[in-house]
Amino acid sequence: MNQCPLHHRTDAIKLRNYGRILQDLVAYATTITDEQQRRAATIYIARCMRQKNQIWNKDFESGVQRLREDIETLSDGKLSTSFPEFTEAMAIHAAAFENAQKKDMRNKTARKMKR
Repeated sequence: MNQCPLHHRTDAIKLRNYGRILQDLVAYATTITDEQQRRAATIYIARCMRQKNQIWNKDFESGVQRLREDIETLSDGKLSTSFPEFTEAMAIHAAAFENAQKKDMRNKTARKMKR
């Protein structure tokens, strides 16, 4: 029987905490020529990065500046995050994160009170 050879990628992952898929997403976003689509892709990438950070650091919200630096690092400076929509999208997410943390604290307090 013929076996199908598996091809494993051996190129390095720049930031291991985000993984290869996000790195590939950034590489694809750098090829987008339409500015609106490129900005939308950058915002999507930042949201994914923030989500991955939230999984690893449940009690710590990674700041917008950290996301900007990481996007610049992954894209070798080809993606820009200096547009108003990016800042607005990250501010909305930060507010949602704070509300979720407050709700979590209320739930923990309520559980302690029941005991």
